[in-house]
Amino acid sequence: MREHRIPLILLALLLVLPLVVTEPYFQHLMILVLLWVTIGTGWNLLAGYTGQVSFGAAAFFGVGAYTAGLLSHHLGLSAWWGMALGGAVAVLIAFPFGWIAFPLRGAYFALGSLALGEVMRQVATSWESLTEGMVGILIMQTFISKLPYYYIALALAVGSILLVQAVTRSKLGYYFVSIREDQDAAASIGINTTKYKMISLCMHAFLTGTAGALYMNYMGFIDPHVVFSLHDISIMAILVAIVGGVGTLYGPAVGALIMVALQEVFRSAGFGALQALTDAMGGGFMTVVTKYVSQAHVLAFGILVVVVIMNLPNGVVGDWARIKRAFRRG
Repeated sequence: MREHRIPLILLALLLVLPLVVTEPYFQHLMILVLLWVTIGTGWNLLAGYTGQVSFGAAAFFGVGAYTAGLLSHHLGLSAWWGMALGGAVAVLIAFPFGWIAFPLRGAYFALGSLALGEVMRQVATSWESLTEGMVGILIMQTFISKLPYYYIALALAVGSILLVQAVTRSKLGYYFVSIREDQDAAASIGINTTKYKMISLCMHAFLTGTAGALYMNYMGFIDPHVVFSLHDISIMAILVAIVGGVGTLYGPAVGALIMVALQEVFRSAGFGALQALTDAMGGGFMTVVTKYVSQAHVLAFGILVVVVIMNLPNGVVGDWARIKRAFRRG
């Protein structure tokens, strides 16, 4: 019971947080964090526990988003059906990809997953009769308030963490870790490595596709460059796990909070502080500074990852004991 005390306290705080923080802007940021918890947790299951580094998160995220959007756009159904079907359709995409790509290992599998995302983006761009191409798909949002979206995103994030926790504590999790540590040794003792890598990939696709469907319902608009973006989806999913801690249960949650906060600090130029300073001081210099700071989040991501890899190779959660020792010395 003691090991569950802190997670339960955090969950209770998350349940009441949007009732205390009522500003829609900050509620929006909290929803984004929860979406990235789900996406990062799915990637972490595949790469952190099974050892299959993938750049294909955008493919599954986009498929889930378009499943929800197309149900509304072409069939007149509620886009919320995408929450039930988006993950399943992403799995249907993942299965043939895994069958083709899993004979590849290491960088070759990663490149194959990168190609999958680019193929899906090109399909969504070119198949205009189905996807509307670069015009995108627009739907009416169900709720005006952000609270329903927040609690749905929270349920999805908590569910993804509980799923990974259950998997890693089962025999399935031991198979995943054995494949990560030494695939040939795992095969030599009778583990069907292709089968279990496929299971891990499908779980990753399901979680990411479901998150994509929720994104469609929440944002109300998608186009190929938004939901199939290599940088904004696939790379971000990797950074969330690396910063938080690859192969740890709560690493993606911590990484999602750090990455979304860092991205927003730069995008908003210090939550508007630099813009206010520019308005107060006037002059062209501060205007230029504000402009470049608001576009520098990619550079900040790169610096953060280098710092984490050099000083915290296991991420914030994985090296939490080292962080505490450093603070005690300080």
